[in-house]
Amino acid sequence: MISARFAAALRDQKVWVMNVVNVDAPDTLPIIFDRGLFGMYHDWCESFSTYPRTYDLLHADHLFSKIKDRCAVLPVIVEVDRIVRPGGSIIVRDDSGLIGEVEKLLRSLHWDVRLTFSKNDKGVLFAEKSDWRPELVAEPT
Repeated sequence: MISARFAAALRDQKVWVMNVVNVDAPDTLPIIFDRGLFGMYHDWCESFSTYPRTYDLLHADHLFSKIKDRCAVLPVIVEVDRIVRPGGSIIVRDDSGLIGEVEKLLRSLHWDVRLTFSKNDKGVLFAEKSDWRPELVAEPT
């Protein structure tokens, strides 16, 4: 979820940080542990066990480009929507094309996309999850 350097910058903040190292990424978990931070391995093509908490921030550094050959972006975004609480945020750094796809999916889930920036085929996105829920529709009589 959060890169080790980014998590270390949050060390003195009043937040709970879980570093999730993608199983296909370089093994940075020893560095995370050396800094006194929490971390685990995870395959983002599978569901993520979050019990008993949800998260305020997810920082995805090239996550989507690393998993795109093994699974679709849509189920991962649905998983992100499930584990980030309303008012929580996501920061995505990735290839520009994937940033556009992530933005489209987040908007369809009523996330407030606050920033997208692309340069030299790389991009950054920042979005905040709204507390939107579908309206109830009366049952037909």
